[in-house]
Amino acid sequence: MELRPAVTGKPRELQGFLNRTVYHPAARRLATALVPTPVTPNMVSIFGAGLVIAAGVLYARVGTPAAIGMGFMLHLLWHVVDGADGDLARMSGRASPSGEVVDGMCDYLGHGALYLLLASALDDSIGATAWVLAIAAGLSRAVQSVFAESSRRSYQWWAYGVPWIQHNTSAATGVGGVLTRLYLSASNLLTGATARVNALVTYAEADPAERQRLARIARDVGPSFLGIPAALGANPRTILLGVSMIAGSPLWFFLVEATVLNVLLVAGVVRQHAQCRQLVALAAAGRR
Repeated sequence: MELRPAVTGKPRELQGFLNRTVYHPAARRLATALVPTPVTPNMVSIFGAGLVIAAGVLYARVGTPAAIGMGFMLHLLWHVVDGADGDLARMSGRASPSGEVVDGMCDYLGHGALYLLLASALDDSIGATAWVLAIAAGLSRAVQSVFAESSRRSYQWWAYGVPWIQHNTSAATGVGGVLTRLYLSASNLLTGATARVNALVTYAEADPAERQRLARIARDVGPSFLGIPAALGANPRTILLGVSMIAGSPLWFFLVEATVLNVLLVAGVVRQHAQCRQLVALAAAGRR
């Protein structure tokens, strides 16, 4: 198996059912259609943030059954657009660390606005407690997302040689640079167990045969390594929020994010330590 996957695709183990069957194919078609146009990947990222904010307005400020249904559809559509910006960057040769920063900023700002809108709607029924819950849920989402995305990107580097912003922090300057360093600090705290595997992979870069061997080991443990990060990703949250709004309130969404998903995060960090020890042991055993 080649170390690198196709430029516009992702390995199967990195794709959940919806990504594999709906979001990623649609994102590739959208990106393909945009390649000959003046639209840039950053424009697509900004449009995606607008979709999330529009969903929040429909959920929180309109709130009719039809508006909630439309908000849910727009939030689902965001997943397509969120994949299309990266596909467009790769297809057009414009992939860069700064683009990753813009994509991440748009995701966080768009969903930050969504949470504020949901809190404003919940404030009408439970008062100031709504803002406490929204802040707790929003911070939980940020931390959980850092763990999920950092785990996925580490795996992609180990198994397929796909670099990420961790390997080129100098490209991000100004506000983007500050946010990048903040993100990587949180990533190192949450996924510190990956450091020993990262060191092995870095050392093996000078030895193609050893690098391929480590990639095969990583792919062997991939399905178990990626399980909890997938559960903490964006796809389940979008559905959870839609169901919560159909049930009549974002309260349930906030409560699950701040409690159940944080328990899952702790379990994921503990499990990742054990899995990385296993990876290091397997790598060492193969050299004997």
